Order: sequence, then structure tokens, then C-alpha cells
Amino acid sequence: MANVIAPHGFTPIRNNGMYSGQTNIYFIPSSDVLQYNIGDAVKTVAGGDTNGIPAVQKSTGANSEYQRGVIVGVLPVQAVGVPSLVGVPLQLEVINVPATKTRGYYVEVNDDPNAVYQIQDDGLTALTATACNKNATFTVANNANALIEISATVLTSGTVATTATFPLKMRGLYQQVAPGSGNQYGVNAIWVVSFNLHELSASGVAGY
Repeated sequence: MANVIAPHGFTPIRNNGMYSGQTNIYFIPSSDVLQYNIGDAVKTVAGGDTNGIPAVQKSTGANSEYQRGVIVGVLPVQAVGVPSLVGVPLQLEVINVPATKTRGYYVEVNDDPNAVYQIQDDGLTALTATACNKNATFTVANNANALIEISATVLTSGTVATTATFPLKMRGLYQQVAPGSGNQYGVNAIWVVSFNLHELSASGVAGY
């Protein structure tokens, strides 16, 4: 059975051991014009909010780009002080950050440099066992289904190579039993990856 096409961005599966779910809070200003979904990779940018929470921006997946981590949650109210619900239209079913913003947003980010994720490839190239220890870039996309509102970012199968400056380190196929015959080599496979270029694990990374 062919692999099921179901892109979901980056899903954390473990750190050095089991995934603990620990996150840090980051800020996305109202001036930002990009949409953010759970499963999107982000990088740091200059500035932060008035309370000192650092700002992040959506990653591009390009060669030589360093990553800060992956969004795993969106907060409905401000992240510090005494959160107020006054004047905030709470729609708890909405779990993304819109492209057009009337306020700044706070997101929970898994920024552990040891984090390991699963991500589906783009299905444009049928990858084989030779991809297991290669590097790759990723292609950023928003999920076209507004009801799902999770990332549709995928591993860019056509870039798989030994290139040291690619942002992803491939660590084999994700071991999935179901549905059908599970996850297997071929198009739309789900891969285990970590960030080859991480802001918090490398030395000599420039500030913003």
C-alpha cells in the first residue's frame, strides 16, 4: 500500500530520551505578515516584546539557515503578567496565528537542540535507503484545509544530499505500523530528522 499523503510539518517524537513536552515562549509581533501553524519551524529575529520575550519568524528551510525550534502550541492570551481575557475574542478551536494580525501572538516552541522530529517528504522523488544518513532542506507551506490548521511543511526530497549546510539531518524512516502497510520507502515517506543547524547547539552563531 502506498504511503498516505498527510503532511503535518515537524512533529516532535523524542529528545535524547522520550519527548518531555518542555517548551519556551516566543513572541510574534503584529507587524509580521506570515501565517503560523503548529508544526512550523521558526528562527529568531531582532527584537522582542515589552517584557523581554524574544521574537521569532517563520523559517524558510533554505540552505545554511539556522533553526530555533518548532511551534507546538499557540497561546490565546499574553504570556506574562496577569493574563486578561477582557477584549480578547477567545476561539479555542483556532490553533494558528493568522497572516493578518490585530495583536502580537505568543507561541510555545520546542527549542531543544537535541529534539528529534518526524516529517513527511514532498512526494516528488521516491527516496530509498541511501537517504537514511543524508541531509536535506524543507519546503514551507500552510495547510490548505483551514479546518486542520496544522503545518503542511515537508522535507524537500529533491535536495537530499551530503551537503553539510542543509538544515535537516535525516535519521531514517519513521517506524509506523499503521495505517495499511505503514511507512515505507517511496514517495510521501515519513522521515525521522533533527536540525543539522540549530541556534542553540552551534558555536559562533550571529545575534539578531
